Amino acid sequence: MELAFLHPLYEHPGSWASAYVDLSQHDEDMDHRRHLTAEAVSRRLRDQGADEATCRAVYDTVEGLRHTSEPYGRAVFARDGEVVLQVPLRQAPPDGLVHWGTLPHVTPLLDLAGEDPVSLVAYIDRTGADFELRSALLHEEAGQVTGRQWPMHRAKASDWSERHFQLKVENTWEHNAREVAEALATCQAETGADLLILCGEQRECRSVHEQLPKHLQDRVVETAHGIGSRLLPREVEDIRARHVRERILAEVDRYRAARTPDEERRAAAVEGVPQLIEAAREHRLAELLIRPDAPDTHREVWIGEDPDQLAARRTELRNLGEQHSWPARADDVLVRAAVVTNAPVVSLTPVLDQTGDEVAAGGLGALLRWK
Repeated sequence: MELAFLHPLYEHPGSWASAYVDLSQHDEDMDHRRHLTAEAVSRRLRDQGADEATCRAVYDTVEGLRHTSEPYGRAVFARDGEVVLQVPLRQAPPDGLVHWGTLPHVTPLLDLAGEDPVSLVAYIDRTGADFELRSALLHEEAGQVTGRQWPMHRAKASDWSERHFQLKVENTWEHNAREVAEALATCQAETGADLLILCGEQRECRSVHEQLPKHLQDRVVETAHGIGSRLLPREVEDIRARHVRERILAEVDRYRAARTPDEERRAAAVEGVPQLIEAAREHRLAELLIRPDAPDTHREVWIGEDPDQLAARRTELRNLGEQHSWPARADDVLVRAAVVTNAPVVSLTPVLDQTGDEVAAGGLGALLRWK
């Protein structure tokens, strides 16, 4: 998961409030229930030592969500009486996920808001294709190859730029397949879709697939479907979830291979808090792997004001010349180090049934970059 959007959380030192708010229930009691949620969240923060201004800011924000139609929930991060960042969730969070600490508690985002590939679905027949954009929070028409407008940027439907693709009248499907593939590749480039789902008869889907550029081949899934029908949300979610699992398993294989030392007895992967802290301090994290709620994620480590001022023990940080230090959770410290050095973070939750706890001892591991 790319976490560049979290940069605002690491621009200022100081204690942070992190609240994951469930907005998944929509019924006649919704307004009252969300009011109680706002009170409960602020009370839990206050009990953990949060200042009154920050408790009030979080309360006002959650109270302001009483009438929202969001399907799952929202993560709210605040400090010094100001809400700095809000993140829509793609799963409802567990009750009581509220944290006050030295760093924002962002690890739950890996499962609650992460790995949500935007899918470009193409409903293909012999004369062209209709396109849709689908994700956990998105379902928008993306136009047709036959010349109708389609969106060109990942924004609201009213904000898309307009472009026309007109299929010439041809007697062969091969020509149409080339046109569909070209239009699909163009739409993918403009929308940034992570996954291409080709939906239709096997022959038509295969023809389009073969015409797509090589760099898109590993993003394609073919699925048989009747002409004129649309994929149900559950069907799209199953395809997207399978794609996520396959991508994570590929990273797990890379990690396993990288743990084997080379001829110079250097391994390109490490696990365990002390080794990870050292790698993070040297800006050598290439990719961080996490099993949320595993033993080492809760482990206390020490940090200074800057992201590279971190140590497994407080005395170690003092020996490095840092006079001011604070305790923090190991997972939040390492995620901060990954974010500020543009290293992706991968949650192993979707593949635990296939890998168990054998990957990343204690719940934390990383692929390394060499200086």
